[in-house]
This record gives sequence, structure tokens and C-alpha cells, in this order.
Amino acid sequence: QVQLVESGGGLVQAGGSLRLSCAASGRTFSNFYMGWFRQAPGKEREFVATTWWSGDVTFYADSVKGRFTISRDNAENTVYLQMNSLKSEDTAVYYCAASSGRLRGAITARARYDYWGQGTQVTVSS
Repeated sequence: QVQLVESGGGLVQAGGSLRLSCAASGRTFSNFYMGWFRQAPGKEREFVATTWWSGDVTFYADSVKGRFTISRDNAENTVYLQMNSLKSEDTAVYYCAASSGRLRGAITARARYDYWGQGTQVTVSS
């Protein structure tokens, strides 16, 4: 059974940094895209970043480019999201997601991801 467990969320002041982690278990995640999405109160869940299993292909939402960095450690089955220069509009629940390739759609779309974590809250105070 696939499990994705996020950690590292919390309260930070604007301009600060946080690093989120996603520990994956239950199978081998080679040939998976591993991504991060976020959902703010009253808003749809939106794409943040994703990376191919080799780590050499990454995509970012325009809103986080230059501030967030996604990376993965396949030996540890862990994906990270380093978030710098945080803004109040980054406040949201952040979800880790895995795409096996079984589902269709753009790699930035929610529908492409077949496994999800429970989420971790990130709150940025201004």
C-alpha cells in the first residue's frame, strides 16, 4: 500500500524559509513524477512543483519560480520542497503527490496524480 507522509510545515514570518519533506513507502517510486500541490482556504488545490524520478526534469508554478526548489532522494524515497522568500499568499495546506503514469493529463494537473499525502499546514505571517 502506497503511503505519502508530509512533514516540515509550520508558522514562519514573511521572507523566511521552510523545507517540506515527503516520505514515500509501499513500492518503488522509480519512473514516477513526485510533486507538491497546495490548497488555500476557499480555493482550489493548485500545482506547485514536480520532479521526474531522476531529478533532472522539474516543473514549477510561475508563482513559486525562483523561490521554491523541489528535489528528491531516491535512496531514501523522500521528496523535498525548499521554500524561500515566503509570502503570505503561500499560506496553504501543502500536499505531496505521486504520479505513476497510469492516469492521463498534464503533469501539472491534479488528475495526473494517483497517490496523495494527508497534507501539512504552512502559515506565513506578514
